[in-house]
Amino acid sequence: MMSDVLAEIYPWVKSLHIVSVISWMAGLFYLPRLFVYHVESVTPESETYALFLKMEHKLLKVIMTPAMIASWVFGLMLVATPGIVDWSQLWPWIKGASVIGMTAFHFWLSRRHRDFRARRNDLSGRGYRIMNEVPTILMLLIVFSVILKF
Repeated sequence: MMSDVLAEIYPWVKSLHIVSVISWMAGLFYLPRLFVYHVESVTPESETYALFLKMEHKLLKVIMTPAMIASWVFGLMLVATPGIVDWSQLWPWIKGASVIGMTAFHFWLSRRHRDFRARRNDLSGRGYRIMNEVPTILMLLIVFSVILKF
């Protein structure tokens, strides 16, 4: 039965989930910072503009998106493991909403990267600095809800 298999591999799935989340979060913290430097230090006509586009693209497509997908897959496997989530409590709902928010932020960053590629970025360095706080707030909600189980 599938639930028996999930229970047996639970430590592996949990470990892979944590590794995936760490990788995803690293990108969610770093990409907005790259955007700050991109918008404040580089003009679209410079050779460095193309270098920033390449770094941002690789971070987004090679690291962040696979890590996001892995986080979701392993997270859903954890949710499907019997006895792990008590849906009558508040914490899984807070975590779920925060993970959806984190995913929306990921796609927002992807749209901003497309704007840079099209040479139509309209957000300032200050705007990216402010938006860089979004994953921090969501991470705090996720960690505290899971650990404290409120």
